[in-house]
Amino acid sequence: MAAFRELGLAPWLVEQARQMGLSRPTPVQASCIPPILQGRDCLGCAKTGSGKTAAFVLPVLQVLSEDPYGIFCLVLTPTRELAYQIAEQFRVLGKPLGLKDCVVVGGLDMVAQALELSRKPHVVIATPGRLADHLRSSNTFSLKKLKFLVLDEADRLLEQGCADFTADLEVILEAVPARRQTLLFSATLTDTLNELKSLAMNRPFFWEAASEVRTVDELDQRYLLVPEAVKDAYLVHLIQTFQDEHEDWSIIIFTKTCKECQILNMMLRKFSFPSVALHSMMKQRQRFAALAKFKSSIFKILIATDVAARCVYSSRRVISTELSLFSWSRREYQVTCMRLGHSYCTSCHQPQHSRPAKNLHSPGWPDSPCRSERNLYYNGDTV
Repeated sequence: MAAFRELGLAPWLVEQARQMGLSRPTPVQASCIPPILQGRDCLGCAKTGSGKTAAFVLPVLQVLSEDPYGIFCLVLTPTRELAYQIAEQFRVLGKPLGLKDCVVVGGLDMVAQALELSRKPHVVIATPGRLADHLRSSNTFSLKKLKFLVLDEADRLLEQGCADFTADLEVILEAVPARRQTLLFSATLTDTLNELKSLAMNRPFFWEAASEVRTVDELDQRYLLVPEAVKDAYLVHLIQTFQDEHEDWSIIIFTKTCKECQILNMMLRKFSFPSVALHSMMKQRQRFAALAKFKSSIFKILIATDVAARCVYSSRRVISTELSLFSWSRREYQVTCMRLGHSYCTSCHQPQHSRPAKNLHSPGWPDSPCRSERNLYYNGDTV
């Protein structure tokens, strides 16, 4: 596989990548960086954890270094936490440029954000809703000289559902120039993204990972059919057993609602477990603090709604307490699994809420036959 220098990146950018531990490009980076540097639109589809963020950050910084001005690049992402993760990569890789970035997300002061935007940062990383609010209510900045428009997690941004960004995206697309470079990156290829392949204007380049694997091989997935009356007790048992068996441990527990998330956190705190909650009813600063404390191992257990599904990259164990009632699609489950990497994934499920699953072993921990079961049954279907 070619080294970064052979992809056309400048020596200073190659050195920055090396300092971040990026010694050789991943397949998505090796395939997408050269067409982007050639000025082509790009749609890259590869599983999470394959280096998609660096695949657009590196070429954007390369082109920016040749003619720096603001606002040069706009990155749209579906979640606030993911916006800050992308901004961090821009800051680290763009440090030699004196890169100025601005994160525009909900839950924070709009006046302070408007002032930052008026200073013309090189890169703006935003969620669609808050940026559209600024465009509707303010004329202190302009996107008319934009060179790059990047849609990260494009499948989430373009899908129509409970989080429909269509109206906000229309406002944003009216504000950006027609002559621009558009980059779309996603973990899954949806019908909407397929349609966009034929609509792209600027010599579009499309790349999709060849692998048919939908969740990473290292993920041990188990499905536990647990009566409602003992579900919480069994969850505590799982956590205690995992804690006893692993010296370096961390656990993410996904719940369906904010209320369940908060109640479960209170219960685990009562049993002296080091847990912290993360859900959409918390103030943004509280959400950042909770995520930071979990990543730094101050708290070993993160209890979250799907707000954390695409912003948490690794944990030793993941537990879903009510899979059948989740609003997640099968695709969303797959993307979350890909982010988790080397983990155990357990779903505690109430039997009265779904069809019986075929070939399902009886639950047990830690020596259950479930350990060798490679399939997770999702509402009766195999993922």
